[in-house]
This record gives sequence, C-alpha cells and structure tokens, in this order.
Amino acid sequence: MAHVVAKPCFDCKYTDCVVVCPVDCFYEGVKMLYIHPDECIDCEACVPECPVEAIFHEDNLPDEWKEYTELNAKEAPQCPVVTEKKDAVEGADCEKKKG
Repeated sequence: MAHVVAKPCFDCKYTDCVVVCPVDCFYEGVKMLYIHPDECIDCEACVPECPVEAIFHEDNLPDEWKEYTELNAKEAPQCPVVTEKKDAVEGADCEKKKG
C-alpha cells in the first residue's frame, strides 16, 4: 500500500511534503505532485505537512478521488523527482488549510 496525492493538489503543487519524505518518492507533474507507489514506505511524514490536505493513504482515499491511485502510479514514473521545497503554482487555484 502507498499514499496518494489527490485532487486538492491539482493546480497548487505546494511542496512542503517533499522535504520530509525519507525516500524521495514525490514527483512533479505540470499541474500537481505524485507519489510513486513502489517507492512510498507509508511513513506518513508527508500527510501533516500538506497545507491543502491532499495526501491520503490508499485505503482512506475518498471515493470521489479513487482514480488518483492509478493516476499517481501512471504519472510518477514519467515525471522528475522533487526533493526540495519550491513555490506553489503562481496564481494557485487552491485553498491552503493549514498554518
């Protein structure tokens, strides 16, 4: 099992989560981040760091976002790894929920 980045990350790409990942399993797509399911070790370090609450354990992913499990698995291997905090998407269309 792995964690999944879901819809709240779309058009945001906050990268607070990537700096705490001990295995560098986050990948940067054009519109959002993805977690590589074969690399994620389920440590959950990233979950509380996501300011838009977009990261879920695969078993706890809301039903309306179930397709994001497959999307992460498909897109992560095609994107560059991201390990350092970057600015969110300019003019991000998302709502920061924490801090």
